[in-house]
Amino acid sequence: MYVTIPSDITRHRPVSPITTTAPKSHETHLKAESYLYFEGDPVDWLYQVKTGVLRLTRLLEDGRRQVIAFGYPGDIVGFPSGGLHHTDCDVLVDATLQPYRRSALESGEGDPALHSALLQAALSEISAMQDHFMMLGRKSAVEKMASFLCVLADRVGEDQGDQRRIDLPMRRGDIADFLGLTTETVSRTLTQLRKSGVIAVQNIHTVAVLRPEALLHLSRGSHDN
Repeated sequence: MYVTIPSDITRHRPVSPITTTAPKSHETHLKAESYLYFEGDPVDWLYQVKTGVLRLTRLLEDGRRQVIAFGYPGDIVGFPSGGLHHTDCDVLVDATLQPYRRSALESGEGDPALHSALLQAALSEISAMQDHFMMLGRKSAVEKMASFLCVLADRVGEDQGDQRRIDLPMRRGDIADFLGLTTETVSRTLTQLRKSGVIAVQNIHTVAVLRPEALLHLSRGSHDN
């Protein structure tokens, strides 16, 4: 999951799993804090997240960390760069993954439908990555946080009465490294959104969206709400 350009906050729009008639490999089950792969490992498999949450990270030469993306149900992780993984991938929440051989992406000989689905997923990831890069370079801290919460509300938010609850399994530092902010700025921005009545911080891992339209406007750069 990248931070894409929000167009609306829908009522829970699930991401469909890949459908294929080809025999599937057995699902992979991983516990929280375990690793799926490391940067530089050869890519033999791609993985669609069925349950749980993954974190994709890279270390810069000076030791600083960048969170590249989060893997939520429906997302596919592991696309190769020169045949190798270009990030580390670890598990934030116990995860179930459906593996697909890398060769299915590179050749449609075995199952053209699977090849097409993986190719479309790769193209969608490129588009989402471009949105994310624009967000990192152009948006303010409030706009970044509002965009992040909008995407999560759309992907995995759960309705509670007239509120939309969002679980945040990642730490504040993870959000900071994902949005190009400091941990202090993330905490301060969440407090600002809470004081303005846009969200409620129920606990360190749970946020409720109280005013979805206001959050959406903030993500677009409108600060008059």
